[in-house]
Amino acid sequence: MPQIGLVSAVNLRVQGNSAYLWSSRSSLGTDSQDGCSQRNSLCFGGSDSMSHRLKIRNPHSITRRLAKDFRPLKVVCIDYPRPELDNTVNYLEAAFLSSSFRSSPRPTKPLEIVIAGAGLGGLSTAKYLADAGHKPILLEARDVLGGKVAAWKDDDGDWYETGLHIFFGAYPNMQNLFGELGINDRLQWKEHSMIFAMPNKPGEFSRFDFPEALPAPLNGILAILKNNEMLTWPEKFKFAIGLLPAMLGGQSYVEAQDGISVKDWMRKQGVPDRVTDEVFIAMSKALNFINPDELSMQCILIALNRFLQEKHGSKMAFLDGNPPERLCMPIVEHIESKGGQVRLNSRIKKIELNEDGSVKCFILNDGSTIEGDAFVFATPVDIFKLLLPEDWKEIPYFQKLEKLVGVPVINVHIWFDRKLKNTSDNLLFSRSPLLSVYADMSVTCKEYYDPNKSMLELVFAPAEEWVSRSDSEIIDATMKELAKLFPDEISADQSKAKILKYHVVKTPRSVYKTVPGCEPCRPLQRSPVEGFYLAGDYTKQKYLASMEGAVLSGKFCAQAIVQDYELLVGRSQRKLAETSVV
Repeated sequence: MPQIGLVSAVNLRVQGNSAYLWSSRSSLGTDSQDGCSQRNSLCFGGSDSMSHRLKIRNPHSITRRLAKDFRPLKVVCIDYPRPELDNTVNYLEAAFLSSSFRSSPRPTKPLEIVIAGAGLGGLSTAKYLADAGHKPILLEARDVLGGKVAAWKDDDGDWYETGLHIFFGAYPNMQNLFGELGINDRLQWKEHSMIFAMPNKPGEFSRFDFPEALPAPLNGILAILKNNEMLTWPEKFKFAIGLLPAMLGGQSYVEAQDGISVKDWMRKQGVPDRVTDEVFIAMSKALNFINPDELSMQCILIALNRFLQEKHGSKMAFLDGNPPERLCMPIVEHIESKGGQVRLNSRIKKIELNEDGSVKCFILNDGSTIEGDAFVFATPVDIFKLLLPEDWKEIPYFQKLEKLVGVPVINVHIWFDRKLKNTSDNLLFSRSPLLSVYADMSVTCKEYYDPNKSMLELVFAPAEEWVSRSDSEIIDATMKELAKLFPDEISADQSKAKILKYHVVKTPRSVYKTVPGCEPCRPLQRSPVEGFYLAGDYTKQKYLASMEGAVLSGKFCAQAIVQDYELLVGRSQRKLAETSVV
């Protein structure tokens, strides 16, 4: 597969062994951050404690050897500089919201807010409440941080994750969060391309390359126009005509498309079915793990809106290691530095109510109780519905949640006995009926880097028919699909590349299923029950079911609590007075 820009495709042989080199584009030809000269070594660039070094005695001899001994292509991993995101409208809007917590008047009596769920929604809520001077108490049922970005280390010291997580340039609140924590260097930015497998040409890929020199939306338009392998010119023209109402109608038009599926919208706009088959099956599965006959068109239009209106909106980055340590722990450390608390292994058994229907406390599985001035549920919607108090079930705000249901998804990790060549230092769209997106994490992620063996991480979706099946069945089905993506290197019977080990992570209820008609059911963060709030990607915010949506929901939840400060203080004082009388 051809590589473009600084992601070179060469075979380097150092003392008889293939060397996979990883460097930062911004440090080429200069001294790296730890002071090593690029003339004498190539280093991992742009990160702190994750750095590793590969020494090369004589790079000139390598050049001479390459000229006479050129081998099959292999990927050299080179990260790209962080794109210029800080001056975009959405980034500045997100930065202003973040600053509002730091600049808000310091509370005379900081509130103690009990938050259930240490996923990104709960962590974000706690982080911004702490910034506003309050004391969050964050409770996590499991022994691991992150919720839907959780990960675990196996007995060999290798990590396996809940999902394959991509950080887009069009995630302004997430990008602000990285900056606020001082960990921008933990994102590994990749070449600005979208790469799709070609099912009718096993082992081949088609690219949408976004030129750096052009602004949005011209860079996206040119990327589409230059790709002649997936869509014909008549199909491109009909698709463009079909999109005109969305371009002209703006956000109000986008929101109005909640009630129609992607497939039905395309047909209504006269877009050929082949466009849906070639592009939007893969895109639908990547966005919500379901096919376009189920997905609401609003979801696709929101993504296209961000990708086409922001120059770096579709540019992707990988985290440089496992999410609990590299992303979640810095948030926890920030919360604790401000006087907040984060407690693992604190599963909530019951939401105990007062006589007036407000929350009295959370009762944990061990029988202990946690009281506070306000309460937040930042778990997935399905978990909250299981714990919804009987007295609340007739309230319309909570009744609407019944339509919001998490979608099943499976994340597959396979370690092979060799380095696969037909891959890329980027996210790849498989266009497989069983698989969504995948990446060779031994190439794309510094902590998972391995110069000799590949580790493929793959999203198995749609997964509804598979989530109850055995891991071995899922691996067998995955290998059959991989044989089409790597025909020269992988076979279903493992007669070529052999599996060293695998991990299968099943999430029976992941992000909410973004089907037509669910938008009116998404709740605001402030509930009608005084002192009770919700956070999570299913709550009302414009980024739908995503990491960005979870972070933004946490900010909105924290904002609502800060705005309700006087009300919550008065409520706590009344409760104290009533207790004193008794």
